[in-house]
Amino acid sequence: MTYQAFLIKYGEIGIKGKNRYLFEDALVRQIKYALKDVEGSFHVRKSQGRIYIDWNGYYDYEDAISALKCVFGIVGICPVVQVEQKGFEELKKDVVAYMDAAYPDKNITFKVESRRQKKTYPKNSMEINRDLGEAILEAFPEIRVDVHHPDVLLNVEVRDEVYLYSEVIPGPGGMPVGTNGKAMLLLSGGIDSPVAGYMISKRGVGLEATYFHAPPYTSERAKQKVVDLAKLVAKYSGPITLNIVNFTDIQLYIYDECPHDELTIIMRRYMMRIAEHFAKESGCLGLITGESIGQVASQTMQSLMATNDVCTIPVYRPLIGFDKQEIVEISEKINTYETSIQPYEDCCTIFVAKHPVTKPNVNVIRRSEEKLTEKIDELVKTAIETTERIVIE
Repeated sequence: MTYQAFLIKYGEIGIKGKNRYLFEDALVRQIKYALKDVEGSFHVRKSQGRIYIDWNGYYDYEDAISALKCVFGIVGICPVVQVEQKGFEELKKDVVAYMDAAYPDKNITFKVESRRQKKTYPKNSMEINRDLGEAILEAFPEIRVDVHHPDVLLNVEVRDEVYLYSEVIPGPGGMPVGTNGKAMLLLSGGIDSPVAGYMISKRGVGLEATYFHAPPYTSERAKQKVVDLAKLVAKYSGPITLNIVNFTDIQLYIYDECPHDELTIIMRRYMMRIAEHFAKESGCLGLITGESIGQVASQTMQSLMATNDVCTIPVYRPLIGFDKQEIVEISEKINTYETSIQPYEDCCTIFVAKHPVTKPNVNVIRRSEEKLTEKIDELVKTAIETTERIVIE
């Protein structure tokens, strides 16, 4: 089968009223960005409430489909055959030829569903459905009609040209990235945070990210693992600026001065402070974490409240009600799981207490942090000033 275009179906964008064109334009931009490295010359266009992708000459079909499956806002990718409007008898022949080429095994059921955008066309939608269905049955007697649960739903769109398609390849859904602002992801080398970035990006939020590195306790390979995870998330979110913070001196100072059962909470609070600094600097509207209630000691309701206490911008936790298996399933779907389970520890796992507090009292935590006043501000300032920034495409 030789296709001439992709018809792109979107979901929520269709109910955006007078602002719909803004979301369509954002989706067109994301499609162009996704296809920029795919072999072929593509043209993305809007036409009468539809988005089409045309091409000239050779293109890589599989790579194009793979790229489009990562574009939030797309709910369906339809490979389309375009035929000229030369009269209804010619259209019958084109439809029969399409069915013959697309379905060599004729032991199938089908239904024709037409959409007549061009109202001057001599037949209405019901007549098109009936007459094209009749032509298919005459050409292939073994094919049967099933209007309720057909094996093949043949779509016929009558515009200046006629578009035929029967395959709808699922897209990721959601909203085009960038239509709902930008947020800062606290990205670790684990399973959860890349999934959190994916989930929030699916709602149209652009991403930046902050990773806390603790050399020599964490290796360069652990850092590269996080870069690799950011690249995988960036396939969906678009470019990500990754801030790599050297957190070693801060962690050691907290370790020396604070009760060990509070280490995780206090370290987490300083991570949130530093991530918020970068978020405000780059115009982010919130922080994103991969926390899920009760998954570990630092993710109880009391612990989450203690970390929220230091934030002045919203903290979004898209995985808050997920269990671990649900998170793992998404990580496998977006291809981050195998990278996440590589045995390179991040700074969160190096300085974990044997018996961390699970119900921290915020006032007690604040008093413990008073022991850090002598050096902590200078250490935080140094960590911010020495942060390495990488733009992940």
